[in-house]
Amino acid sequence: MNLREQLLDYSYGNDLRRFWSLFRRRERAKNKFWADILTFFLNRMAHKHGGYIGRGASISGIPSLPHGLHGIYISRYASIGKDCRIYQNVTIGEVNGKAPRIGDGCLIGAGAAIIGDVRIGNHGKIGAGAVVHTDVPDNATVVAQPARVLPGKR
Repeated sequence: MNLREQLLDYSYGNDLRRFWSLFRRRERAKNKFWADILTFFLNRMAHKHGGYIGRGASISGIPSLPHGLHGIYISRYASIGKDCRIYQNVTIGEVNGKAPRIGDGCLIGAGAAIIGDVRIGNHGKIGAGAVVHTDVPDNATVVAQPARVLPGKR
């Protein structure tokens, strides 16, 4: 990839290496002042692309965000496993300080909303536009509104 393509990727918000680097530094920060400075820069980067990842969010590994942070809201209480793929305009929101726990290898389609104290099992798939407010077992797929759970095959 040449320099022009790299700059375009960065300006569109598709190159998130710097964002995740700062995110991991903030997790390791022992000094509250330094963590606050990193939070400021992370929020500016996320805001530039219309997204938000809360300060206390627990994210294992680096999720795949094919469309960058565009419209993605992740609550500060959320927990996201490894190798997850999250498309644009997804809300992972909290209710009364309780947010979703998303397992490893999950796919969350565009415009999906996962709200409250729910658990999404490993390798679960949330279809585009689905609203999830109940637990989803491992390897299951959730589609449509109201959400239906389809048993998984593995």
